[in-house]
Amino acid sequence: MVRKLMMVLCCMMLVFMVACSSNGGTTPSNSEVVQETNSPTDTDNGEEDVPEETVNPNVTPEMDFDMGGRTIKIASWYDESIPENSPDTIKLKQNLEALMEKHNFNVEYVVVDYGEYQDKVKASLMAGEPIGDIIRLARPWMIPTLVKQDLFWPLDEYVINDNAFVVQYTTELSQFNGEGYGFRIGVAGAGHGVFYNRTLMDQLGIKPLQEYIDEDNWNWDTFIQVAKDANRDTNNDGKIDTWGLTNGNLLIPALAANETNLFLEGQQNLEDPKTLEVLNFLNRMATEAVARPTEGGDWTEPKQFFIQGNTLMWPGPDYDMDSLKTDMAEYDIGYLPFPKGPSGSTYHSYNTIPNYYTIPKAVENPEQIVYLWEKIYDIESMYDYPRQADLEKWFSDEADVENARLASSSIRVIEGPDAYPSMPYYEFLGELTDGVSVSTVIEKYKETFQSAADELWK
Repeated sequence: MVRKLMMVLCCMMLVFMVACSSNGGTTPSNSEVVQETNSPTDTDNGEEDVPEETVNPNVTPEMDFDMGGRTIKIASWYDESIPENSPDTIKLKQNLEALMEKHNFNVEYVVVDYGEYQDKVKASLMAGEPIGDIIRLARPWMIPTLVKQDLFWPLDEYVINDNAFVVQYTTELSQFNGEGYGFRIGVAGAGHGVFYNRTLMDQLGIKPLQEYIDEDNWNWDTFIQVAKDANRDTNNDGKIDTWGLTNGNLLIPALAANETNLFLEGQQNLEDPKTLEVLNFLNRMATEAVARPTEGGDWTEPKQFFIQGNTLMWPGPDYDMDSLKTDMAEYDIGYLPFPKGPSGSTYHSYNTIPNYYTIPKAVENPEQIVYLWEKIYDIESMYDYPRQADLEKWFSDEADVENARLASSSIRVIEGPDAYPSMPYYEFLGELTDGVSVSTVIEKYKETFQSAADELWK
């Protein structure tokens, strides 16, 4: 009886399987489901959707030219040869070698001592025999004096590939009368922000400074509040022995943070509302005794104060973290962007003497030279962002890395004594940091500032 029942069940199962696999069935097989799902629609002409490769619209089309064995000289105060010390630089060197073969040229690196560099470059330009086809120059050395003499090619129309060039240096930092005279490869530059001693912060029970960034509340008021909070007499001997800030000489970073300058297109800018906010900030720092008082040291004194471990904050460049890791190995050091000014739209770093490549007017075919350097540096980097290897080597905390990136994401040019040699910059700064009233300082110095500008611009 059981055997008969089993035979009946087997027969019924076979019938069911045949019915389900029949072409006349209403339920498609698994293979039919997949085929239907992946089949083209009526609107794509039978072609599968393939993600389009992102193409940089600013890439210069391929050019075909022969430089006839010409040697392109690159003049600088340091060796600018490609070092081949990372996958990126190895690729750059390969690009250079391929381009030299294709376009029939060679490269020579001319290195001149920094102390003699400016004079030698100027003399060569005046003689009509520039020391390089490409010459690295700092903005104050050429603008406005040398550019007004029509000694350099404007390069705006050639420098547009933002994967190969730091285009800000052409569109902003080397501009004169609406034209850009320089181009920059590599990175925009170092970031300037604020180092802080997390170990001391914890010992003093101060609110974690990273929270001000997270809250988007890192500004001049909170900066002063933090500095004052760390000015303490911890051993009750009547003397302050921990400080919040290494120095009050913050004119340059404050000008950048508030998106203003001492000069604007050859005119002194001391009475501009944004500049007044900066000067009042420095005056407040002085009159409220916010920063640690000087002990008569030189320009290195603020960093030396910080290294002692008893001062919470030191405004400095991000690359100094490399030495702080040795000098302050027993401390946990953090990093923040310089706080926003009341008129600042974001965090800023600064550059007082931006430098970049220039091409003298005596050099032929500047468009070919810029093209070659574009093709050398137009690579797909192995890194996720500029200076990644350095920042991740210097900073072990992810928040510090992000803050360093944030600090250098916008770099503003601040013109000071490098741009206007005869301006009484240090006297002006000294009176501000001594607490002399802003109105008095402006009235005393505005005419001498304008005279310093007129020497160059008029």
